Amino acid sequence: MTGVAVDQVFSALADATRRQLLEIVAEQGPISASTVAEHLDISRQAIVKHLQLLEQAGLVSRKRRGKQIHFAVEAHQLAATGRWLQRMAQRWEPATPNERS
Repeated sequence: MTGVAVDQVFSALADATRRQLLEIVAEQGPISASTVAEHLDISRQAIVKHLQLLEQAGLVSRKRRGKQIHFAVEAHQLAATGRWLQRMAQRWEPATPNERS
């Protein structure tokens, strides 16, 4: 992952509402913003703005279906972020006694 991609992903995931949206899209997607709005107590317009930020971070994609736009999770971006976090965690783990010999 590039620095920009990591920054965008973490920025998008820093907001609790966006994390909740991502979970809804992952569980029920592809899903429209109107349908997502049925699950949350925020306006459809706010949901669209949050989904756009998730899209810019590569965490969701959009596809037009008739008059509606449906959003789906982009698993590859989540997987790439997870791999990056795993590499960082491995660097920070203290060496076990057998590894020090």
